[in-house]
Amino acid sequence: MSIRGILFDKDGTLLDFNSTWVPLYRAAAVMVARGDVTLAAKLLHAGGQDDAAGTVAPGSLLAATGTAEIAACWAEIAPDHGFDDLIAALDELFQREITRCAAPVKGLTETMAGLKKRGFVMGVATSDGEASAAASLAPFGVLEYFDFIAGYDSGHGIKPGPGMAHGFCTATGLTPGEIMVVGDNRHDMEMGRAAGAGICVGVLSGTSALEHLSDLADHVIDSIVDIKGLLQGNSDG
Repeated sequence: MSIRGILFDKDGTLLDFNSTWVPLYRAAAVMVARGDVTLAAKLLHAGGQDDAAGTVAPGSLLAATGTAEIAACWAEIAPDHGFDDLIAALDELFQREITRCAAPVKGLTETMAGLKKRGFVMGVATSDGEASAAASLAPFGVLEYFDFIAGYDSGHGIKPGPGMAHGFCTATGLTPGEIMVVGDNRHDMEMGRAAGAGICVGVLSGTSALEHLSDLADHVIDSIVDIKGLLQGNSDG
């Protein structure tokens, strides 16, 4: 069966993860810690962020989960954070600041335009919120190429469950076997496997190395720019 649709993770796949999220998580930690630098450092460490190096560890809380999981962890460390709804407070900060911090991976716009021109149906499945996802991609002129965007709050469940991939299929009329799932994290590959995706492709442009993805992915490539090589024999292109 040929691939007709491509479902992309966002951060680490379409956007440069560390450039985009390290400053956002730093700002969020300072907010939750009410300016206490020591406490903010504890929050970031618990989430897997090496703030001095400007990196987030593969598979860590901040690399692989959504706002609800981050809020639950940080609320335990900073129980007197002062927010009645920490999830809402974090989402508001992320959505407000994401357009300032968002950095695309190399070749984002050209790759999306090329795949769309070849007739592929495309979607985004992210652990970020849906509104934040749209806001972060808007500055790069690629929103028009996506027929589906789902975040943790879109009603399809969260990764590594299959809900977002199944939602993409339902919205576009494709079957799971006709879609390719592309992501930088094990949760992306697990989502694709659970959904019965035709091909699962890991990218090394995010937080994971080859050894983190190779046992789950059908292919591991450097970045989304290399997808065109995987699709050379596809009947749509």
